[in-house]
Amino acid sequence: MCELFGLSSNRPVLPGELLRRFGERGGNTAENPDGWGLATLDDGAFRLTKEPNAAARSISFQQLCGQTRSSLILGHVRKANPPTAKILENTHPFRRNCCGHEWIFAHNGIIPDTTALGGLGIASLCTLSGVTDSEHAFCVVLDHIAAAFSSSETVEDHGWFDALARAAEMLASHGRFNFLMSDGVHLIAYGHDRLHSLADSRAALRLDAATDTAVIATEPLTEGPGWIAFEPGELRVYRAGRRIARFITHPRAMAPAPDGDLPRTNTIVSDTARPTPLTNGALP
Repeated sequence: MCELFGLSSNRPVLPGELLRRFGERGGNTAENPDGWGLATLDDGAFRLTKEPNAAARSISFQQLCGQTRSSLILGHVRKANPPTAKILENTHPFRRNCCGHEWIFAHNGIIPDTTALGGLGIASLCTLSGVTDSEHAFCVVLDHIAAAFSSSETVEDHGWFDALARAAEMLASHGRFNFLMSDGVHLIAYGHDRLHSLADSRAALRLDAATDTAVIATEPLTEGPGWIAFEPGELRVYRAGRRIARFITHPRAMAPAPDGDLPRTNTIVSDTARPTPLTNGALP
């Protein structure tokens, strides 16, 4: 049911072997043959390449594995479930502009009752280009983020993390909702029920001690005990290879939380690496 790959680092890295293994999950070592996409940050903007066919048999994907060098990567291999057309418009990742940022989004799971995503009291900023529940969910998430932004918000204000966590919790209550998302600065990873992080990314990518790197994948891409599963309902936010925020959400389908309960939040680490306490996900 689709798979995800994400990387965040404080400097451009070459994840070629991990990307190759991920591509094999697209129609060879796993049954995800219906499309692939790869978004990489290049000079401050995303370069998005995707095809509506199997990554494991794509010459373009193989070429990208050898060429990709980036500090922020988001990838997807697709299994169309429920069956929808194998066309570019239905192929992840999806891209939109919102709140002065370019956003990239890819989803693993299924939200069967897409009509339940409406009626939120928020005017949608998106126009759908395809027919997938994933793209619809992306637009709902962006609508929640946009509602949290204000004209006075600064780059350092992360209040929209709360809105993102609430939207993830709500959407996960309607089905299965694992996703990766980025605004070109942060890598956001939500593991409703199926996501892993690589414990020692430096060793796997042969990086020096000065390189902070986080690698996320739906399923472990290497053998051994080096991959750690997300907690159910866990949302993480990474910046430059470091985790700066963490939420534990409670989708209704998993474990109902008390009425009005907020997503649980740990600490946030500032750009100076000093822990700063959070109040419901926002910097004080």
